[in-house]
Amino acid sequence: MKREDKDLAWMLQFENIAWYEDGRVDILDRRIYPIEVRKVSCHSHQEVAQAIKDMVTQSAGPYVACSMGMALAAYECKGRAEAEQIAYLEDAAYTISHARPTTTWRMQKICEACLAVAREALAAGALDVSETIKEFAIEQNNIRYKGIGEVGRYMAGLFPSKGAIMTQCFAETIVGMMLREARIQNKDIKIYCPETRPFFQGSRLTATVCHEMGFDTTVITDNMPGAVMKNEGIDLFTSAADVICCDGHVVNKVGTYQIAIAAQYHGIPYYVSGAPDQGHPTIDTVHIEMRNAGDVLEAMGTQTANPNVKGYYPAFDITPPELVTGVVTDQGVFDPYKLADYKAGPDDFLV
Repeated sequence: MKREDKDLAWMLQFENIAWYEDGRVDILDRRIYPIEVRKVSCHSHQEVAQAIKDMVTQSAGPYVACSMGMALAAYECKGRAEAEQIAYLEDAAYTISHARPTTTWRMQKICEACLAVAREALAAGALDVSETIKEFAIEQNNIRYKGIGEVGRYMAGLFPSKGAIMTQCFAETIVGMMLREARIQNKDIKIYCPETRPFFQGSRLTATVCHEMGFDTTVITDNMPGAVMKNEGIDLFTSAADVICCDGHVVNKVGTYQIAIAAQYHGIPYYVSGAPDQGHPTIDTVHIEMRNAGDVLEAMGTQTANPNVKGYYPAFDITPPELVTGVVTDQGVFDPYKLADYKAGPDDFLV
């Protein structure tokens, strides 16, 4: 199998996202990378679900972790009667897919696919389906990377030959793919990454990937995008999304909305990458996840506010379609009001 993660940054290599081996799943701890390079070892599928909930991995990382978690669940129940294993895996699928509310629909799709593979293998007489699920997970991840490679090609085509772009949060695979394609297209671009507190995914993860792939990379604080757009000549703003509703609303890391407003004011196009979510036809189907309010009162473990004040931390915000220039998919660039034209496959890819 040709590996589609070739020439991507270290943290985008399959083994360094989440990996099942010998009765455990190792997940790169993105809460501390690259300051520390450490993996969290999960010895049960419940621990995998908890790691996803605790933001050990994020962006598309949970989708990889959940399939590897299903492989671990299969290891946990091997040797039992076929019906017992299926029942155990069904329970595991529910536990893993509901680790974070905003992405439940996609997680369920992945877990259901793993279940189908398990049922087929058990019906054929397999005694241990953990490796079968693992191999399926790797194959699906490779397919996903290939699809996102097409997104990267379309996105890089929107970049100026020489100029500057701004990102938001950590857009996972699309960051690597669009930059790999930008090199192929000989695009000379500078990248500005807002830090995206309180976990600093932009300053730690996105900036690291951009730097490793050879691009001039600058980190800015979350209150600088408007000023940077005005002073540094930003040509394009891009983000991925946790959910792209079929009505054109974009749900992404909190802060995306205000950057989109600033981009529109400055006449800068905003392109979001990903596939329209068939499980979210309208924005009212999305549940915005509220995280621990105390997280905004500290920075990487250091208290930054009076402990007697309150914090407020919605994980995502909603950008309406009127602020979105286009949705960049594997099938091309779509008007956010015309996402019904996107022809969804049985397993639409993730960013």
